[in-house]
Amino acid sequence: MTPDVAKESPELIRPLAASRHGLNLFLVGFLVLFMELAFIRWFAANVIFLQFFTNVVLLACFLGMSCGCLASRSRQNWLVAFPLLALLTVSAALAMSAIYTAWIGLTVDVGGQASPQVVFFGTEYRDPDVAQFTVPIEAVVAIFFVLIALSFVGLGQVLGRAFASYPDRIEGYTLNIGGSLAGIGCFSVLSLLQTPPAVWFTVFCSGIGYLLYQSGWLKAVRTLALIALPMIAMLPPILSTRDTYWSPYYSVEYDKAIGHVMVDNIGHQFVVPFSNGGSTYSLIHLLQRGSGGAAFDDVMIIGAGTGNDVTHALRLGVRHVDAVEIDPVIQSIGASSNPDGPYQDTRVVPHVDDGRHFLRTTQRKYDLVVYALVDSLVLHSGYANIRLESYLFTQQAFDDIARVLKPGGTFVSYNYFRQGWIVERVAAMAEASFGCKPIVLTLPYQTELKSSQQAGYAVIIGGCNPRLREAFANEQTFWLNRLPARNLEVNGFEFEPETLSEQPDDWQKIAPASIVHDRGEPILASDDWPFLYLQSRLIPDVNVRSMLLLGGLGIGMVLLFVPKQRGGAWIDGRMFFLGAAFMLLETKAVVQLALLFGSTWLVNSLVFSTVLVLILLSNLYVLKARTGRLAWYYAGLFVFLALGVLTSLDAFLDGALIWRYAVPSIVALGPMFFAGVIFAKAFGDSPNPDAAFGSNIAGAVVGGLCESFSMLLGFRYLLLLAALFYLLSLWPSLPWKRLAGH
Repeated sequence: MTPDVAKESPELIRPLAASRHGLNLFLVGFLVLFMELAFIRWFAANVIFLQFFTNVVLLACFLGMSCGCLASRSRQNWLVAFPLLALLTVSAALAMSAIYTAWIGLTVDVGGQASPQVVFFGTEYRDPDVAQFTVPIEAVVAIFFVLIALSFVGLGQVLGRAFASYPDRIEGYTLNIGGSLAGIGCFSVLSLLQTPPAVWFTVFCSGIGYLLYQSGWLKAVRTLALIALPMIAMLPPILSTRDTYWSPYYSVEYDKAIGHVMVDNIGHQFVVPFSNGGSTYSLIHLLQRGSGGAAFDDVMIIGAGTGNDVTHALRLGVRHVDAVEIDPVIQSIGASSNPDGPYQDTRVVPHVDDGRHFLRTTQRKYDLVVYALVDSLVLHSGYANIRLESYLFTQQAFDDIARVLKPGGTFVSYNYFRQGWIVERVAAMAEASFGCKPIVLTLPYQTELKSSQQAGYAVIIGGCNPRLREAFANEQTFWLNRLPARNLEVNGFEFEPETLSEQPDDWQKIAPASIVHDRGEPILASDDWPFLYLQSRLIPDVNVRSMLLLGGLGIGMVLLFVPKQRGGAWIDGRMFFLGAAFMLLETKAVVQLALLFGSTWLVNSLVFSTVLVLILLSNLYVLKARTGRLAWYYAGLFVFLALGVLTSLDAFLDGALIWRYAVPSIVALGPMFFAGVIFAKAFGDSPNPDAAFGSNIAGAVVGGLCESFSMLLGFRYLLLLAALFYLLSLWPSLPWKRLAGH
C-alpha cells in the first residue's frame, strides 16, 4: 500500500485565521497525548511481546511528530495519509498476532531466554532452537516503530504549520500544552471506566476527521477508513471465545471454562478451586502448622489476583487478610468467578493498590507477608524499563516488609523465577533485611540450585522462624499432596507416602535447597537500580541492538522529511539537546514519584499531568516576566540536578509527610520549571518555530533511547546525562545559528 500523500499548492489550502490556528494547537495537543496513550495500550495488547518495549511506541510517536514539524513547509500534506497509514499499521498488528497464534512453528526471540541477560516472563514458551522460523524481537520493534511514526507525521505537520502562523509563539505553546492536559485527562477518565479500544479510536479518528474537513481533504475513502479503524481495532475481542476486558494495564481475557486469565495475549494465572488443586498456595500455612506453630492471624497478600492464595489462607485458619492487587479487572474476576468466594469472606479486606505503596503506608503489623506470583507482564510506563512489580523487589522493599512484620513474623515469595540468579538475588535481599538466611524450596525438589542454571518454581521463606528450621533439620522432608484437602488430614513432616497402597505419586517431596553461587556474589536490586530481572549492571544486547536500530531509523526518517537548506538539515541544535535532556528529567520524575505514591496507572497520569502543568506555568511566567538572560535559570536547573544526583531516595522513606512526600517531589519536579522557562525563552526567540519544535521532539527521541543507560548507571546518575545535554544546549562554540537556519 502506498500512502496517500497529497501535494498541495497554495490555492488548494483553505486559509485559516489566527484563532483557527490556536484551535489547531489545542486540538493537536489533545490528539497527540490521547493517541500516544491509546497506541501504547492497544499495540502492547496486540503485537506479541511489544508490552515489554512500550517505550518504542512512545518514541515512535515523538519521532513522527518531529518529522511532521520539520516538514511543515513541505508541499506534501501528510495528514491525508493518516487514515490509510493507521489502517495499515493496525491491520499489520492483527495479522502478525493471527499468524503467531495459528503457526506454532513461528517463534519471536526476545533476547535469548535460554540464557538471558534480562528475563521477560511469558516469552520462553517457544524454543527458537526447534522453531521452523524465528523472528528477532528487534525486527518486530523496527517495523512498528516506523509504521507508528509515519502515522504521527501528519499531526506534527499540522502542529508545525500552526506554530509558524500563530502570532504569539509562547501563547501558542501554552494552548498546545492545554490540549495535552485535556488529552491525558480524557484518556484517564476512559481508563477509569474501562472502556474498550473502539471508544479510544472513535475519539481520535473524530479529531483527525475534523482536521481533514477543515483543510478540505476529508474525502470518501478517508472517511470510510476513519470509520473502519475503531471497528478493526475491536476484532480481537469479537473473534475471541473468551470474555475480554480492558483494565488500565492490560487487555484481560478470561476463559470461564478452565478459569484461565490471559493478559496481552500471554497466559497469566488460573482460578483454581480449592477442591481441584493448587496445594502450593497452602504450603507456607501447612509448614507453619506442621512445625508446631499456630495459624497465622494477620496476613498481607500482595498480588492477590483472582484469590487463590486468599482461599488457602482462609482454609488454614487465618483471621484477617489484606488482599492487595494492582489490577482492578483481575481482582473483579476473582470476586465474581472464584467458586470459593474468597473476596466475599468478612475476614478479607480487598485493596486495589500498588503493593510497595501499601507496604510503605500501612500501619498494621502482620504475622505473614506473601508475594503471590508477583510477575506483571507489562512495563510501568513507556518512559522506563521497569515493570509494575519492580519496586517490590528491592532491598528497601524488603526493609519495608521487615518493618510491618510482627516479631517472629514470616515472609514468603514464590514464582516460576526462570533463572537461578533471580532466586539467588531475592534470597540475598531477604537475608540482608531479616538477618537470617532464608529457606529456599524448589519444586520439583533439588538438593542445590546454581545461580547459573535455569530455575523452575521456587519458594523463598524469609524471616527468623526457628521452629521451621528445626522441623526441616529433624525430619528433613515435608510431603505435599496435589489435592489441598488431603493435606489438611496429615502433618507433612511426619507423613511417609511409601506406606500408601495406592497413588503415592500424588505426594511431592519438599525440602530446602542450597544455592550455589557460581557467578560471583549476587548484585542486590535497590530503589535506584530496581532491575530484578537484569543479570547485572549492563545494557543488555537486545537493548543495544534496539538503540542502534531505532536510532538509525530515526535519523533516516528525519533526513527524509526535513527540507534541505544551504546544504544541511534544518535542525535547531539547541532545541534538540533541550529535548533530549528534558526526556531524561521526565523519566527520572516518573520513576521517583511512582516509588513515592505507587506504580498505579492513576499515579502515572497525575505525574504526566503535573509535568504538563509545570510547563504551562513556565510559559505563563515567561509571558508575564518577559525574562531576558537565561543564566540564572540554567544555574537553578543545575542546582536541582545536583540535588537529584547527590540525594538518595532512602533519605525520604521515613519521617513526617512533608519530608516523605513533598520534599522528594520538589527535588524530582523542580528542575522542570527551570527547564520549561529555558525552553519557552529559546522557543520564543527562534525565527523558525516549526523547525525548533521538531528539533526539540527529535531530541526527546534521543533522550528516550538513552534511558537504557539507567540499567547501567541507575536512575540517580541518569541525571548526569541530562546535565551533559543541558551543557551542550548552551555550549558557546557550537554553531546553533547556522544549524537552525538563521
